[in-house]
Amino acid sequence: MRLKTFIKDRNPFSSSSSSSKATSPSSSTPTTSNPTPTPAPATPSRTSSASSKPNIFRKMSFKIQEKLPSKGIFVNAYISPTVASWGTCSITLSVPGETVVFSSSSADKGSKQFFSRAIEVEARNIPSLFDKKGRFSFRVNLNLGGGEGAGDRVVTEQWIDVNAVTGLATGGTMDSIAATPSIFAWVDPEGTQPRRREVVVTYGFYESGPAGQNVLPKRHQCYIAVSPAGSRWMEEMVPPGSWQENRRFRRLVLPSAHDSGMNSMASSTKVLGKMGGAVVGTLVHDNRIMAEIADTISGPAIALIAPNIIYSLAMTQKDSLDAMLRIGARYFEFRPAYCHAAVRQAMQKGKDGLPDRLYFQHGAIPGMGYNVFLADVVAFLLAHQQEIVVVQLRWDGVPNECAKPSDQDKREYLAKALERAGDRIVVGNENDLRNATIGELRRAKKRLIMMESVDSLSTYTDEGNATLDGQSIVDAFPRVLTENNWRGKAFINIQCQATATNIPRAVAYSVLEAGTTSSCILATKAICDSKTLPWCRDNVLATCGFDTLVVMMNDFLDGATADVAFQLCKQRLMA
Repeated sequence: MRLKTFIKDRNPFSSSSSSSKATSPSSSTPTTSNPTPTPAPATPSRTSSASSKPNIFRKMSFKIQEKLPSKGIFVNAYISPTVASWGTCSITLSVPGETVVFSSSSADKGSKQFFSRAIEVEARNIPSLFDKKGRFSFRVNLNLGGGEGAGDRVVTEQWIDVNAVTGLATGGTMDSIAATPSIFAWVDPEGTQPRRREVVVTYGFYESGPAGQNVLPKRHQCYIAVSPAGSRWMEEMVPPGSWQENRRFRRLVLPSAHDSGMNSMASSTKVLGKMGGAVVGTLVHDNRIMAEIADTISGPAIALIAPNIIYSLAMTQKDSLDAMLRIGARYFEFRPAYCHAAVRQAMQKGKDGLPDRLYFQHGAIPGMGYNVFLADVVAFLLAHQQEIVVVQLRWDGVPNECAKPSDQDKREYLAKALERAGDRIVVGNENDLRNATIGELRRAKKRLIMMESVDSLSTYTDEGNATLDGQSIVDAFPRVLTENNWRGKAFINIQCQATATNIPRAVAYSVLEAGTTSSCILATKAICDSKTLPWCRDNVLATCGFDTLVVMMNDFLDGATADVAFQLCKQRLMA
């Protein structure tokens, strides 16, 4: 691992030729392009007195520069050891006046996987007197040749402008949560490998809002993960006919997207368009949060910002379901129910309403259609013949006003989704998950395991996960993950995500100061992942044993969560 920081010239009086010089990226220690001034020769006292005036002004200028404002960005990054084994992978962070490089390579056996760094956009490093916006960017490079410049390619580069004075972040490629989908890229040219390698870059940016707020993190937050794509991770880790196929399925560690059905505003937008923003209180179904917001703004104003309220409360994912599966997700929880009775009745009047179907329900906020979810899972399984997906249906947190599906409803939705599969996919159950080997499931074509409200152990608590820094989550892990607690359970669900939505003040701030890059759910991801994921990597084997299925769940599913699960899988299969 190499952490390289380059400080550009911060002296406003240096010559243009000095300040424009590029800093060599090969240096491993902080460097500066500002030369040390040569002392002036001694002169008569009256000349020294005259020349001291510019020095006074220069010192005053430095004092002013030191007091100019800045806006911080906390970055949590991850480079998979698998990707590093292909050559050299680097993540370069850049703001005016500073560049930081995280790097891992096959040549460095001690390469780190996790990197955290706070970086500042400082007004003194932005030459304009009036426009104090500075660009924050990150670039991911992959060098398959292992040497400088050999086989080097830029996988992606993303950026956003940050105002050092106001703290606001605007423009660029990260100015909207919806504009930051995961990026998949083939590493090898076509025809050069028996099976081409694919890398995925998962990332996100949270705008912390104006300077001075003290509710959510004060720094902007950015997470970046570079990992192998997980479209075929089960096939690659457990090849057909291998000895690993004789291992029981419960040996695996499955990546999971928390509330996977809340990855789009499409359903909620239709409801709001039909019924107006006043229905938001019905959808949110949480008087604490609505009361906190109502203390600040009036009812009509609440109706106007209804989309912001829903986005801040309920959007836990930003990728399509297919992308989540390609990242590596193999366990999903789905809460299928009909829309709230008041909404359901209104939707049937006139045109342009939401179809009367089962939807993922976050409280009473509708998300992905259950029919869409099942169809996408089946399509993925048909395209990836060795993969196995687990789905658990549950209804905790769904209000009584949202009618639950009947047994016939559930059978009809599943049968419809499986029509195109013919006999290529057979539905498995909890008994298969607990007892069958991976090979047995594949041979029986039981690659879609469906369960309902099974007895499992979850690390989630309303109090412990209602955190802004993730420490209470990590502190709870060893207390909850004991053999006495998980023995006999169908699986262990390690929930890495914070739930700032259980902190009404945080939700209210996120809603009232909402921008296209802000969400109280996204606000805590980078800092929480920097603690929860290293803990899981280092402690899951010791705390969860080897013979109970483990699920690793997270908001905004990322490559770091998936890759840590992959590493744990390999170790459990070998044990």
